[in-house]
Amino acid sequence: MPYKGTGPALTDLLGGQVDLLCDQTTQTIHYIKDGRVKTYGTTTLKRLPAIPNLPTLNEQGLKGFEIKVWHGVYTPKGVPKPILDKINAALKKALNSPEVKKRLDDSNIDIVPASKMTPKGLQDHLDSEINVWGPVIRKANIPD
Repeated sequence: MPYKGTGPALTDLLGGQVDLLCDQTTQTIHYIKDGRVKTYGTTTLKRLPAIPNLPTLNEQGLKGFEIKVWHGVYTPKGVPKPILDKINAALKKALNSPEVKKRLDDSNIDIVPASKMTPKGLQDHLDSEINVWGPVIRKANIPD
């Protein structure tokens, strides 16, 4: 059932209007911890430190099953390299601050290694995701 975002879908799950929601734990962790939603498994290959009793789908028999939410920072095409470098440096500085690290850890968000915190690292990751999911999308005949 399509929703205009996690908020409405989560509201309907909590209200009993829908029976199942697949969502990132950054949105649901508080409801998981206080027992308002039942969990079946995480789509990561290893258990989440903030919810160590939640088994992975891989552990439950879906061997190699992994879907991770990831985020990237994008700019319009043609932004000069010195500006990209400045944005990238600011992003790295923020991601290395203790306050940001703690907040991300508390939300089960992994920070990529510094070697991947570059425009090329993001492009390589995006290309990898396209290689994985492109065939799935084409096979399902999902329109552009």
